Amino acid sequence: MTAFILVSGMFTGTHIWQDTAARLTARGAEVHTVALTGLDAPRAAAAPGVDLETHIADVLAVIDSVGAAGDRRIVLVGHDYGIHPAVGAADRRAERVDRIVHLDSGLPRDGVPALAAVPDQSLRERLAGAAGADGVLPPPAHEEWPRWGSTAGVPDAALDRLTALAAPQPLGTLLQPLRLTGAVDPVPTTGVLCTGNGTSIELVQMLVRLGDPALRPLTDPRVSFFELPTGHWPMLSLPAELTDVLLRAAAGEGHRLEPVDDTEGPGHLRPFLMDVPDVPRERHGNLDLYLPDAEEPRPAVVLVHGGPVPADARPTPRDWPGLTGYARCVAGDGAVGALLDHRLHDLGDFERAAADVAAAVEVVRADPRVDGDRVALWFFSGGGLIAADWLDAPPAWLRCLAATYPVLAPLPNWGLSESRFRPVRAVANAGALPVVLTRVGREMPEIAATVEEFLAAAKDCGADVEVVDVPHGHHGFETIDLTDESRTAVRHALRTVLDHAFGGHAR
Repeated sequence: MTAFILVSGMFTGTHIWQDTAARLTARGAEVHTVALTGLDAPRAAAAPGVDLETHIADVLAVIDSVGAAGDRRIVLVGHDYGIHPAVGAADRRAERVDRIVHLDSGLPRDGVPALAAVPDQSLRERLAGAAGADGVLPPPAHEEWPRWGSTAGVPDAALDRLTALAAPQPLGTLLQPLRLTGAVDPVPTTGVLCTGNGTSIELVQMLVRLGDPALRPLTDPRVSFFELPTGHWPMLSLPAELTDVLLRAAAGEGHRLEPVDDTEGPGHLRPFLMDVPDVPRERHGNLDLYLPDAEEPRPAVVLVHGGPVPADARPTPRDWPGLTGYARCVAGDGAVGALLDHRLHDLGDFERAAADVAAAVEVVRADPRVDGDRVALWFFSGGGLIAADWLDAPPAWLRCLAATYPVLAPLPNWGLSESRFRPVRAVANAGALPVVLTRVGREMPEIAATVEEFLAAAKDCGADVEVVDVPHGHHGFETIDLTDESRTAVRHALRTVLDHAFGGHAR
């Protein structure tokens, strides 16, 4: 028999599992819900000293209460914050746990507190400086729950009950680092990703292909994945579907990620889809300039890579073939191609990445080989959010803004809902600035939704947006979809951007 042990997330108690637990029981499973100290009584004040170790002990007590019969298989399910005490307990009872299910939650790491997984970045920064760990974080008001995860699909009555039963979160549970011995590492795991909260299997696969060593374990055959088309609270929005997924996970089912093919290399490091001219390149700090054969100052196109990209990723983005291909084509067509490495290594880095871009633009404009009054900016992927600054207040010298398979609004679990990095909102101030948007037909749904939201906002305000469609293209198509359709789209986008940059002047 499978024994499910369900661990709830921030502000919530055992009540959140009521429907799912009943359905699992009806399907023949044994179910135990963990009452985390201080969280299972609505609006109760937790006793001083409640921390992550307290909650790990709560989970251990339930594991130890489950009989050790040979046919009893424990599946430990952690939602949201609950994955931290779940993994902490599994590390100490690894021989008892058959599988760990990460229910729309992150990957706890040794030495890292649960605070690192809180989606609201401003709150993370504020709590990181907390003087002590004996306080509590007040539970969200009814309208504040989206700060903690998308409420898509949650019925109004369920959200009312969630609010009424929410309890303050002891700060010690968020601030105390998790300690792991490594005993939990061999335990099979399943990730249940809620696509309405901004994560999908395809997105995780793309991150794995970027080559981050920390994500390589996700390609282990013992790791499986499921998706649920809902927000962060599937036990409230899709309890029947969640029940099915948990039972299938317990049976070892689920999608397996493809390992990186070291012989072929990750997609972003494969050759550019077109032959590119051999032009001079100069390296200035974090900025590379690709120079045309010209005597007089020329327009420039500044290329802004996406991310987050791990800080130790090698090569860095300015040496990725897809980006250098664009820069060389720009120079071959008579303009200066500028390609920089900015410091978008984490979702909390958009401020400094935007500052890096702004500084690089000034360096480019000050170069005597550049006509500083004729500059275009071209954003890719997650770098698209940085475009908000330039859409919101476009300077006179900015002749065009381009975006290719961009993210144009923060995804729900990025914790940026209150930030300025929202092109879907900034486009209202773009005025007559030409925007060239390359849209791929096989985009990840969560990113595609931000593009459609942007286009709707652009239409409402009359912004000048030209869409270049790649119907069969994927995210990063320039090095993985080597088709005539892709080449036509790249040539069209390049020609349009350069036409705006040159502004009618001869090339």
